[in-house]
Amino acid sequence: MANLQFIVFLCGMLAFSVLVQGGRQSQDIKCGACRALVDEMESAISQVDPKKMIQTGSFRINPDGSQSVKEVPLARSEGHLLEVMEKVCEKMKDYGERVDPTTNRKTYVRHTSRDGTAMDLSDVTFDSRVSGSLKFACETIVEQNEDEIIEFFAHESDNVKDNLCSKRTDLCDHALKIPHDEL
Repeated sequence: MANLQFIVFLCGMLAFSVLVQGGRQSQDIKCGACRALVDEMESAISQVDPKKMIQTGSFRINPDGSQSVKEVPLARSEGHLLEVMEKVCEKMKDYGERVDPTTNRKTYVRHTSRDGTAMDLSDVTFDSRVSGSLKFACETIVEQNEDEIIEFFAHESDNVKDNLCSKRTDLCDHALKIPHDEL
């Protein structure tokens, strides 16, 4: 009878460790996808000529004869940001997985540089399963947080990765110990 209890206990501990490990992997993927999404969005925004402007607002004529139209940079316009968000998750195929040997936490790094410089990829694993998981996580993040993403990128702001991925969405709460704003 004691052996049976011991076996049940071991099975329970094994199941618990699998759940904890699976939850941590899921959190690592979501955090990595969010951080990669921010990198890719910032890269796409930087590719647009900062002098290009677009008119936004209402083109109706107000009773006083004026219009509520204003010019904003094209790169940070809602239309352009929506267009970039439609394609951003396809870029997850350019990412590989790096495992921290001390913590066993996974991070995701771009395996092709944008400017052609050589990169040290000796400890990066390239796997279609990883890029597929990142793409799915990215698509989920975009779908669930579209308004927040537009809000952060519509205006130039500092620390978008930390603010969006940790403070606003809690996707990377494990990685950064940033105090949360009170609601």
